Amino acid sequence: MDDKDRQLIALLRKNARLPIAALAKALGVSRGTVQNRISRLTSHGTIQGFTIRVRQEAEMPRVRAIMMIAVEGERSEQIIKLLRGYPEVAAVHTTNGRWDMVLELNTESLEAFDLALHRIRQIEGIAGSETSLLLSTYPT
Repeated sequence: MDDKDRQLIALLRKNARLPIAALAKALGVSRGTVQNRISRLTSHGTIQGFTIRVRQEAEMPRVRAIMMIAVEGERSEQIIKLLRGYPEVAAVHTTNGRWDMVLELNTESLEAFDLALHRIRQIEGIAGSETSLLLSTYPT
């Protein structure tokens, strides 16, 4: 991946619906070059898909949180496998430092959030956790 690819990805992140001609003009290359780069980045898995952003108020109210987890011993793989099956877990990140994993949680209500926390904290091998609710999001 070179600088043009990175510039192309940055433009697509801002607006994935930009026409090929507009992308080509912004990058100073031909339309064919842009099309070839998008095809290559997609086929290699660098670009995994295109999506939309919905105004936060337009979606159903959701409880969103970040949960940091400390894992006992060598149980990370087992815990990740379990967590990936929980519908409330939007993403699992491994990390270094005080916490071994960071989870992104989404639920429809505080009651569902409380149940999800309880289920996760009961997983064998989780030594401790800290959870913070996400209050506001500011798109980049």
